[in-house]
Amino acid sequence: MHCQMEPTLPPTDFDPTHNPWQTLRTEVKYQNPWIRVREDQVINPKGGEGIYGVVSMRNKAIGIVPIDAEGNTWLVGQYRYALNEYCWEIPMGGGPLDIDITESAQRELREETGLLADRWTCIARLHTSNSVTDEEGFVFMAEDLTQADWEPEETEDLRLWKLPLAQAVALAMNNEITDAISVAGLLKAEKVLANR
Repeated sequence: MHCQMEPTLPPTDFDPTHNPWQTLRTEVKYQNPWIRVREDQVINPKGGEGIYGVVSMRNKAIGIVPIDAEGNTWLVGQYRYALNEYCWEIPMGGGPLDIDITESAQRELREETGLLADRWTCIARLHTSNSVTDEEGFVFMAEDLTQADWEPEETEDLRLWKLPLAQAVALAMNNEITDAISVAGLLKAEKVLANR
């Protein structure tokens, strides 16, 4: 499944395929199974020379907003090492680049919540921080839910919170949920459901 959005034209004529940057050389500085960090020597759009650091992801970011028949959703709570703080988020994880994003979403939802869904809708395609990373994310809405076994990964110490979607959206609007994919996913899910 692809996450297709209706294209719209920008307000002025321009060529979106024109790249004003010139890469002189590139060097991988660090890599592991999840990321690769490279440093490029560049000429910027104004003609100046400099460096540009890029973090390339080895997975797609996959987020899921599960919605039950009563309008509830599930959040996943965990301590985020990089932030050094506890976060509530929609269920999410990484999807290998060579695996269909829907299949990855189904796996992540089951691993993190134990939920299975019969209906999947891709509601968002995202770039999480496009000035420094090429990470591409997708958010699905999962409906017609059934409960199965919960299978969190070894590195995950998770808590689940079932709550009305409207309450989860309020948490995002009050900056109590700060993860970008979660905020975007919750707001998009609310809009999609309102427009049905």
